[in-house]
Amino acid sequence: MFGLGDDEIAALVRGEFERFSAQEQALLRMADALADTPANVDDGLYAVLRRHFSEEQLIELAAAAAQENFRARWNRVFDVGSDGLYCVIPKP
Repeated sequence: MFGLGDDEIAALVRGEFERFSAQEQALLRMADALADTPANVDDGLYAVLRRHFSEEQLIELAAAAAQENFRARWNRVFDVGSDGLYCVIPKP
């Protein structure tokens, strides 16, 4: 399966990482840490990440997170809002 469903996205918004695998939880924690100011991945989190990912994989994952943070901060300078391509459709 590729991508996330509405339920998974809603869980992320609520910070309910426990719905995800241990590997995914570690990656979500890394993404949150890299989005903080200042960005910091402490030794404990790095140790958890290394249990799930090689150093090469972490380099790529950190680069992807950094690029997304760059894009998001760039958009704030120019007040670029959402394109509205995604919205949760309530279940009947």
